[in-house]
Amino acid sequence: MIRCIAIDDEPLALDIMENYISKAPSLEFKGRYTSPMEALELLNNDGVDLMFLDIQMSEISGIQFLKTLKNPPLVILTTAYDNYALQSYDLDVVDYLLKPIPFERFLKAVNKATDLYQYNRNHLAKEITSYEHGYIFVKSEYQILKIDLKDILYVEGLKDYVKIYCGPTAPILSLQNLKAIEGKLPDSHFVRVHKSFIVALPKINAVHKGRIRIGEKEIPIGDNYKDLFLKFINS
Repeated sequence: MIRCIAIDDEPLALDIMENYISKAPSLEFKGRYTSPMEALELLNNDGVDLMFLDIQMSEISGIQFLKTLKNPPLVILTTAYDNYALQSYDLDVVDYLLKPIPFERFLKAVNKATDLYQYNRNHLAKEITSYEHGYIFVKSEYQILKIDLKDILYVEGLKDYVKIYCGPTAPILSLQNLKAIEGKLPDSHFVRVHKSFIVALPKINAVHKGRIRIGEKEIPIGDNYKDLFLKFINS
């Protein structure tokens, strides 16, 4: 079931949307709001998969509100005006519904959202499986070692060498640069945070004052990598 909410400052429009949602078997209705700000707590707690969002509202427009969300759910915009269509596509919304909304047009938008929701879930499941059971081979001294991805804590670059840290044991030293090892690691679980460091996202214990803590190790976040790293952890 896809958890959804409806936001519109017109109660009659909310009545229609709630009635439509009740007839869609893939949707679970979690609430209706006449103000976007009232929905913030549920949205911030990851309690919503899909949001039906009106554009023209008195307090704040739906588009303005959507731009404030760091990690928005899937969004279907609703409006009585057709001049927002191009702007809505720039926001990567699922669909754009013009009022009055026919039920068959509503269902078409819901089917698109359902397909996208299922694709995202399947893609995430594959990424998790790849991380849990994946591995890389690296040359270290006179042997080639197999390293399970789930064992890697972080990687440190030292000119033409890298140190691969996998726990309390001594790091594995390999003759290759950081860019080469970065290309072998799945970017769903590993991210470069400094010119000299790649970290495993699942191994991060805390982030504080521009530094990442993994176990007892503190790793600096480089200015050129900060935005990408924050995007990863916010999503």
